[in-house]
Amino acid sequence: MTASLDFLLPPGLSATEPPEARGMARDAVRLMVSRGDAEPGHHHFSDLPRLLEPGDLIVVNNSATLPAAVRLDRLAVHFSTARNDGTWLVELRRRTSKASEPYAGGEPGEWLPLPGRATLRLIERETPRLWRAELDRDVQAYLRVHGTPIRYSYVERDWPIEAYQTVFATVPGSAEMPSAARPFTAELVTALVARGVGIAPITLHTGVASPEKDEPPYAERYEVPASTAALVNLTRANGGRVVAAGTTVVRALETAAGADGLVSAAAGWTRHVVTPEGGVRAVTGLITGLHEPRSSHLLMLTAIAGRPALARAYEAALREGYLWHEFGDTHLILK
Repeated sequence: MTASLDFLLPPGLSATEPPEARGMARDAVRLMVSRGDAEPGHHHFSDLPRLLEPGDLIVVNNSATLPAAVRLDRLAVHFSTARNDGTWLVELRRRTSKASEPYAGGEPGEWLPLPGRATLRLIERETPRLWRAELDRDVQAYLRVHGTPIRYSYVERDWPIEAYQTVFATVPGSAEMPSAARPFTAELVTALVARGVGIAPITLHTGVASPEKDEPPYAERYEVPASTAALVNLTRANGGRVVAAGTTVVRALETAAGADGLVSAAAGWTRHVVTPEGGVRAVTGLITGLHEPRSSHLLMLTAIAGRPALARAYEAALREGYLWHEFGDTHLILK
């Protein structure tokens, strides 16, 4: 597997709050555009309709974000992924003055008392950071009362769950926001449709992001509806571009794509990892945020943009002061 892009991310380039808290509209964040060998262009997200063509298709993730963090006195439990047997993958984290950090403790069979007289039983480790665990009640109902959105140390304070929902969020299940689509607004969607750009949904429930750095992604639940598969295939047959709004969408579509690039309706669990060696078959463009050094997401971006173009884009983003993470700026890659 080709090594992921590495660079130094200055602390001052982390978005510490939603753009609305900075007096901006959601779609006013910056948008860098990469097109092959051309130098990256610099726009705002509200420019998206004029950057795409009639007949293009944007595929979005309609997964809604759960308030997936439950805080104890010294620990926090991040609920990541629901399993078919009713158990969940969870991450234990030690609370700090700013947010939380990974916690290596825990033992199989250990019981953790949670707020609201709930009890979480650790069953076994699924990955070096994630436990398979069982809560003694319905998890989503419990989180609606006792949970808060997952927050990492670069975000300086808590924000309500509404700050972590996209305009497309209709199916609850993500531990963290599918953030590439956060800058979309109802008005921008209307402008895209008026331009002749189609929009179609998939569902992929994201797990916790913290294992991504230097670790491969784990299985996530997804669904590609038949109607979306048909629109993807029709768009490509007619010469339009299929632009994924987020790496989650790429993962779902590429899981559902055959060797010929045709997408079929599909649902279940995906362990598919997009790499430069494997490439992409269904997707011809990507809207994404800016990712941390060495993350697995950068391998996916390399598969779409190519390493020289991606390196050039990240050099420009660092030079121009783009903001990273879920409340930050965005990047449009067009093949």
